[in-house]
Amino acid sequence: TQEIARNVEQASTGTREVSSNIGGVSQAANDTGTAATQIRDASTALSEQSDRLRSEVDKFLEQVRAA
Repeated sequence: TQEIARNVEQASTGTREVSSNIGGVSQAANDTGTAATQIRDASTALSEQSDRLRSEVDKFLEQVRAA
């Protein structure tokens, strides 16, 4: 019975460790999702700024050519 009790305790410890690891992986996945959203938003903002800059450069070049 001592061997059975020891095996049950080891299984219980292993189960707790696996559960903890799953929690860590879940948190890491959540953090990755948050970071991906932030990168997407920053990329969108950068694209919009690039379009505005391109438009301003085009206007400037038109004015220089017209002068």
